[in-house]
Parts: sequence; C-alpha cells; structure tokens
Amino acid sequence: MTAEDVRLLLSALIGIALSITLIIRGRLHPFVGLLCGAFAVGLLAGLPMAETAKAVEKGAGAILGGTGLVVALGLGLGAMLQLSDGASGLARAALRLSGVRGAPWASLFTAIVIGLPLFFETGLVLLLPIVASAAAALPRGLDDDTAKLRLMLPALSGLSVVHALVPPHPGPLLAVNALGANLGLTLFYGLIVGIPTAIIAGPVLARFTAPGVKLSAPLLEPIKVDVATPSVARALTAVLLPVVLIAAGQAVALLPPAIAVHFRWLDWVSDPVVALLVAVLAALPLLFGRRITDRSIQGAIWAEAMTPAGGILLAIGAGGALKQVLVTAGLSDMLVRLADGGAISPLLLAWGVSVCIRLATGSATVATITTAGVMEGLVAASGVQPEWMVLAIGAGSLFFSHVNDPGFWLVKSYLGTDMAGTFRTWSIMETVVAVVGLLLVLAASSIF
Repeated sequence: MTAEDVRLLLSALIGIALSITLIIRGRLHPFVGLLCGAFAVGLLAGLPMAETAKAVEKGAGAILGGTGLVVALGLGLGAMLQLSDGASGLARAALRLSGVRGAPWASLFTAIVIGLPLFFETGLVLLLPIVASAAAALPRGLDDDTAKLRLMLPALSGLSVVHALVPPHPGPLLAVNALGANLGLTLFYGLIVGIPTAIIAGPVLARFTAPGVKLSAPLLEPIKVDVATPSVARALTAVLLPVVLIAAGQAVALLPPAIAVHFRWLDWVSDPVVALLVAVLAALPLLFGRRITDRSIQGAIWAEAMTPAGGILLAIGAGGALKQVLVTAGLSDMLVRLADGGAISPLLLAWGVSVCIRLATGSATVATITTAGVMEGLVAASGVQPEWMVLAIGAGSLFFSHVNDPGFWLVKSYLGTDMAGTFRTWSIMETVVAVVGLLLVLAASSIF
C-alpha cells in the first residue's frame, strides 16, 4: 500500500464521516451534508476543484436522470392507489388471504415475485405503499410501529435479494456477461440462494430489529376524495401493468430470433420509465373512472406525489454525487488492486472486493461491475464455476448500506424511520443478506 493509497483511503473515510456528522449531529438536510462530504473527499484526495465539481454534477445527474424519473412516476402511481383507496383494498384482500400471522410472509414472497423483473427503485415505489396500507389495516392493538415494520422489512428483503442475485437485474446480468456464466443456471442458483437468504433477513430478522424503532408519519398521507373504491381487479391491474411491461421486454430475448423480431417494440415499452408512465396514464381511468378530469382530484394526486418528491430527489442526487467523487478519485481501482493476488478462496475474495467497493462508493451496481471485471482472469485460472462467482459478488454488493448509498435515503423516506432507525433496520438487513448470501453460496457451490 503506497502513501497515495493511504491518502485516498483516509480521504474517503473523512469525507463519509463528515457527511454522517453533519446529518446526525449538525441536523443538516442530507442533501447539504452529502454534498459537503463529496467536496471534502475530492479536496483531501488531491482532485482539482473543477474536477471535483464535474464529478459532483455527473454523479447527481446520473442518479436523477434515471432513478429520479422512476421515483417521481412511482410516487404518482402510489398517490393514486392511496387516494382512490385502491391500495387499501388490495391490502385488505391480501390480509384476508394470509391472515395476520401470515402477513409478513405474504409481504416477502409478493416482493420476490414482483421484484423479479423490476429495478429495485421501481419495486420499492410500487410495493411499499401497498404494504404500508396493509400495515395500517392491521386489527386494533397490532397497528403499532413494530407491527408495521415487520410487514415492510420483509418486502425490502425480497426486493434486495432479487436485485443483487437474480438476473435480469443490471448488476447480475452484466456480471454474467463479464464472467461468461450461464444465464439460466445463474437465475436458478440465484433463487436457491436468494429465497432462504430473504427469509432469514426478512421475517426472521425483523423480529429482532423492528421492536423499539419509531416511525414518522407515512410518506403518502391519504386524503379523502369523493370517488368509489375501485375493485381489487382494477387496483391489481394498475400495480401489475408496469411489471408485465418490463417482464415482456425481458422475455423477448428468450424467443427464437425469427419470432423476436416482431416484438422489438416491447424493448422501449419495457424501459422502467416508459412502463411507469404508461401505468400512470392507465391508472387514472382504472382507479378514478370518469372523475379523471375533475380538477380537485388531479390536484390532490399530484400534490400528494410531488410534495415529498423534492426532498427525496435532492437526497439521492447528493448521494450519487458523493459516490461519483469517490469513483473519480480512484478508490474503487485502489481497492481492487490491493485485493488482487492472495492465498484466499476465489469466492471469498470476490465477495470481499465487492464489499469494499460497495462501502466506498455506495453503489451495488458499481461494486458488481467493477469486481466482475477484475475477477474474470481469476475464474479461468481457479476453475471455479462462474455462476457462483456472480452470486458471491452480488451478495457482497449489498453489504451495509449507509449514507453514500442513494437507496439508503429512498428506504428511509418510505419507511419513515430516523437515521438511527434506518441503520438498525435497513443497514443491518442488507448486511445480513450479504453475509448469509455468501455462506449459502459457499455451501451450495460445494454441492452442485
């Protein structure tokens, strides 16, 4: 480790610590605290101010350009489901089927199924409003904060696991391509590892992390509007439409070329932004019928959606800025270089490198792509199955989400937890997913 490497590592630690201190102790908005941390990392690492500023703009722009639109459209769809009482209708139907005792398990497996074709952010903004409504519909005496978290945390566990371990999510899919893994086997192994991991990190872990955590007011406070509650079928159609559109686009790649050429139009419809826009437009008549032209209803929908959007988008944009400065300063490359070449299990090494890059950059996708690139030669030399290498990297990419992860702020806003509560629930859950996922990968790779 050179003196420059030590300087870079200390710069990252000081910048992240500054962000945490300003947010927790200084009570600054995360947007301001994270931007201060980003500039501190750049200056301490020796980046020119102009280059640091460009990295901040690039990081914030990249996050807001994709995730920002997904968040805004998802908030719109969530507001419609709340205002029309469609989400509560779905919640009541789900509770009737699962019962109170089975509700956390229903939440988990619904998240796994719905999350398979969705980006994490898309699944989050679609699913959590419904789960929150289910929590609010719990019988009297069970609707405390602990009971609500024990419904919402399993949903987050299911979404996280499929995001990191199961193609066609972008991280695992790019790792499959980089390492020459078999897509079908990776998906199969991912489910074998992912389902028990999600169970342990979701319903089981929530029993220990949820008690004592206090929640603030829900992100989308329902306002009563004078419309008939839509049927369960209509509400379910509004929720599943973007899922179906995105899944259809992924399915085209599995068709024979002669047939697939006639369905290429699904490629653009299946983009998460386009799919959510189509769902928002379709949800208006599905949930509000002929009242969609009523000015008061339109005003209520977009006031509910856009009021919280500003704070969320600013926070995740600043998180993207901090991530990009760390990447531009060269921290990811340094960690990969230091870990390259040691007497250690290839799977454990891949997991460890992924963990380091995740902690430094806050991005699971950056951690997965970067680690897969450096491990390509190691796969060929060691003879390890590339499918297991993909899963080890994916598990490591989730380790301990904290303030430089835009997802941390998204989850915090949707759960309604404070900083300490978010670390206790979300950050610990992600760490358990990473550790249990690795242990199951190591065990399963010795069997299959």
